[in-house]
Amino acid sequence: MNLLERAGRDLLWHFVIKTLFVLFSVCARVRVVSYEPVPKTGGLILASNHVSHFDPPILTPYFPRRIDWIAMAELFHGRLLHGFFSGLNVIPVDRTGSDRTALRTAVKRLQDGRVVGIFPEGGIRDGAASIVNGGAMKEGVALLAVLSGAPIIPCVILGSDRLYQKKNWLPWRRVRVCIGYGRALVVDGKLSGEARRRDVLERFAAEILRLQERLGAEFQLTEDDLPKSPQQRMSEP
Repeated sequence: MNLLERAGRDLLWHFVIKTLFVLFSVCARVRVVSYEPVPKTGGLILASNHVSHFDPPILTPYFPRRIDWIAMAELFHGRLLHGFFSGLNVIPVDRTGSDRTALRTAVKRLQDGRVVGIFPEGGIRDGAASIVNGGAMKEGVALLAVLSGAPIIPCVILGSDRLYQKKNWLPWRRVRVCIGYGRALVVDGKLSGEARRRDVLERFAAEILRLQERLGAEFQLTEDDLPKSPQQRMSEP
């Protein structure tokens, strides 16, 4: 990447981030709490539950470091969208199978000291399928951690699904969105192979449940604040 392209990407990033920050500051009450300090340098895997399509645009401007998201390749359809998401350093992944190119790209960026964002559920999940309720997840986050050696920052976001209800975008409604970051999880070097990946997934799942409980206590959340489907949210009064 030459200097001109790098400068263009930096300009695009700052413009998008500032725009998103203003938008969600006006249309939502975003509450962020870090229960452990987020490392300021070095590769990091930001791994979050996935409540809605609004999660990446909300999480990105409120995280203290630039995030290179892993996202479905369908977002890159057409020259304009391809240029836009590439300019934001998004990593496209083919969800129909094992995408080794995306994995290698993500590992390289982590080794270069960047932050890679991933949704371990593999898509939007609600109810019992959500990892904040103990639902299953894919192994990609553990594989990234094992191959790169980068720590995982667990993240829980709740409330963004309420933005599926159109009237909740009105500035005077300002729905509450809660974000919590947990302690960094480091790969256990004493384990190997499948045991190492399984250990990462088990510790990550436990930290997500712990985070959900801490957020619930801190912001007095109820059952209704937990992930609901877009259809449920759109039908709310």
